[in-house]
Amino acid sequence: MTDTAATGGKTEPGIKAIRLHHPWRNTFAVVLLLIVALFVADAAMRPAYDWPAVGKFLFDQRISQAAFITLQLTVYSMIIAIILGVTLAIMRLSPNPVVNSIAWVYLWVFRGTPVYVQLVFWGLIGTIYQSIDIGLPFTEPWVSFPTRVALSAFILAIVGLALNEAAYMAEIVRAGLLSVDSGQEEAATALGMSWFQTMVRVIVPQSMRVIIPPAGNEVISMLKTTSLVTAIPFTLELYTRSRDIAAVTFDTVPMLIVASIWYLFFTSILMVGQYFLEKRFARGIGDRRPDKKANDATAAMTGVTPVIRSGQPTVVLPPTDPNQGER
Repeated sequence: MTDTAATGGKTEPGIKAIRLHHPWRNTFAVVLLLIVALFVADAAMRPAYDWPAVGKFLFDQRISQAAFITLQLTVYSMIIAIILGVTLAIMRLSPNPVVNSIAWVYLWVFRGTPVYVQLVFWGLIGTIYQSIDIGLPFTEPWVSFPTRVALSAFILAIVGLALNEAAYMAEIVRAGLLSVDSGQEEAATALGMSWFQTMVRVIVPQSMRVIIPPAGNEVISMLKTTSLVTAIPFTLELYTRSRDIAAVTFDTVPMLIVASIWYLFFTSILMVGQYFLEKRFARGIGDRRPDKKANDATAAMTGVTPVIRSGQPTVVLPPTDPNQGER
């Protein structure tokens, strides 16, 4: 069916859309599928992968416990990192030069040094500070704890990961807060809202659509960064545990595959959660695509699909009621 347009009382044929063909794109897709199929077939028959060993250790109790500890490291570290990151972001936006400078130095140190080096330092904290003293400066401490007893390797791993991640979360949160127009805050202030009410009800909900995508990437990155806590040393997380098992069984490649499958499983769950969070906070803000229902309604009014031509005036007339006659 050819679309028509009413112009100056005459009916002219509209533009007939013809779908473009992309033979090279289809060919490229077929080639990619063939490459993937060949790789899968080769991996299925290659002895080095040792798939029976992968199935044997995939749900091994030691591996499942290490996967749970890895998940704990990720969750605890990200909770601390988010809280500290929000605090640092607010400090960075503060007009107080001292507060702003302290936050900037923190970001400079923790973003400028490798996370592995930071974890090594945290592993040596017991050597640098033999005890944790509580009391007034330059006086006898009220309470003193040996550092190696008070801070286990698990706690040091969480602290090291969280402090490093907080520097990146601070910049993500700061970017999200700056993405909200300043007029929103002025309008909320004019309505009598306090600073806390303005942040919670106006600024933060609008900034979440900017914060969530990079924050979700940071959570996934944190899950994989837990494999570096062996620098502390902490050896009960997923990668180090699978490596220790491989050192005994000499199944290095299968154990790497087992660890990768668990990482992919957790990553997939996090990606699904990120998708729904993005969808939740991006309501009303998306691609400005034509509304199909509106187009259908316009077509119902005129009886034809409107085709607007450049340089020609087009008038959309209301429907004519046969019982009332033409207007």
